Amino acid sequence: MKRVAIMTTVRNDTLFLTRWIAYYGGIFGMQNLFVIFDGQDQTIPDTARVVNTIKLPNIPRSVVIGERFRAKASSNFAAALFASYDIVIAMDVDEFIVVDPNLGVTLHEYLSSKDLPSSVSALGLDVIQHVDRERELDLLQGFLAQRHYAMVSARYTKPNIITKPLRWGAGHHRIKGRNFHIDPHLYMFHFGSVDLAFSAARNGDRDATSVGWTAHIARRYALFDLMKKSTPIDGDGFFATARRLLTWRRPIYAWNKPQMIKGDPVVEIPSRFWDAV
Repeated sequence: MKRVAIMTTVRNDTLFLTRWIAYYGGIFGMQNLFVIFDGQDQTIPDTARVVNTIKLPNIPRSVVIGERFRAKASSNFAAALFASYDIVIAMDVDEFIVVDPNLGVTLHEYLSSKDLPSSVSALGLDVIQHVDRERELDLLQGFLAQRHYAMVSARYTKPNIITKPLRWGAGHHRIKGRNFHIDPHLYMFHFGSVDLAFSAARNGDRDATSVGWTAHIARRYALFDLMKKSTPIDGDGFFATARRLLTWRRPIYAWNKPQMIKGDPVVEIPSRFWDAV
């Protein structure tokens, strides 16, 4: 089996870290998880004491500068990890990469069995609560057991998985100077809008609003209305088309990342994924 390191950065997280640790630790082993806490003021929860933790000073930065700094720091840390690992995966704490359950293998087994390119992207699925059909999130149950709709998203079709030292762009949305490769069996579930009540609470996060995240949070909050107005389509009937569209259509200003699919298609998540996260 290939040696795989998983890393994320966290500040003021109240929902995702415990689940992130349980998910990736169960697949790759707790000793291979690296959680970077953004700020000496952050309290390391008991659930994180079984993984590798690092505290860095929190320096307030604008959204753009902060995302660039974080990408540079992630790239440098990943480069150091390659002294001990074959693969490094970096992501936000609300992002979960899942291998298609139809294959009957774990994510670790799948990555170990493949001759991977220098970077790998999973198909991005932005999971959003359909407030007319889905109740408030029950933290004692799995996310996908309660949320069955997602927007197919270029933004979350990100090259999170690398097999050699590379330089991520801001937000891990691209690899600088490199093409991207969307794997046919990997899915990235993003849960930033998994619950309306939680998103509303984040709107009042002083740390976020003070450094310019207000517009970003407002856009994410608006996705709940978009979801209500959408007509979900069958996920399995669209996934292959989505990968083709995201592979061949690129923004003029950034050739090395996918372009959003026109119409913001919303899919119904196939039931085989409902126990995944």
